[in-house]
Amino acid sequence: MKRPSTRTSTTRRPLRVAAAAVPKLKILLVDDHVLVRHGVRSLLNNEPDMRVVGEAADGREAVVLAAELCPDVVIMDLAMPGLNGIEATRQILERAPAARILILSAHSDEEYVTRALALGVAGYILKQSSLADLGAAIRAACAGACWFSPELSQILGATAAGARRGARLPSAPKALLTVREAEVLQRVAEGKANKQTAVALGISIKTVEKHRQSLMTKLNIHDVAGLTRYAIASGIIEGRDRRSTF
Repeated sequence: MKRPSTRTSTTRRPLRVAAAAVPKLKILLVDDHVLVRHGVRSLLNNEPDMRVVGEAADGREAVVLAAELCPDVVIMDLAMPGLNGIEATRQILERAPAARILILSAHSDEEYVTRALALGVAGYILKQSSLADLGAAIRAACAGACWFSPELSQILGATAAGARRGARLPSAPKALLTVREAEVLQRVAEGKANKQTAVALGISIKTVEKHRQSLMTKLNIHDVAGLTRYAIASGIIEGRDRRSTF
């Protein structure tokens, strides 16, 4: 007589293999408006492949955080006090040429767009764009391509079309002013005294005066009003008619 088996039958269950965590894109936000930073951060942190790792309220802080955090993408505003987005972008790219910087601005003026392009940014997005557009720009930048808001097509023309296909943009021309001279120029145009500028930049008043004289000589402009007009025309600071917007 055949004995019943004493083995307990078990059902073989399929092994569950944990899905590998996809690394999130690290993003640094730079904007002097707290509400803008918090709003963009909240939107991006809800994206499954993105994470905001830092925020900066001005260009100087952005340069420091970009070096510390090594983000995949820096989202940079342009019009900021102290150190504007153009100069901050220039400093970051000088130290890390492979950095991917996206301009996020309310301004679609040709002077802003062309200056950003000359630096070699990875894209220029208008603040009225959708989250889908911003997400597309970030992912394009990380993939080595460039992305520009469609509204800029009239300004960019063929250059914009090539840039959206990932074409290489012209390298930035050699700047007329040094980084420090540009910083002093911005503060002069903002109405800051030499002592205030010296404290903010961590240099002596005599050094501020030296940079101030040097930039006046280079630009052939020898009064504050003229320097202010030059700073506005160059997009270094905003004119009064632009300051009401983010």
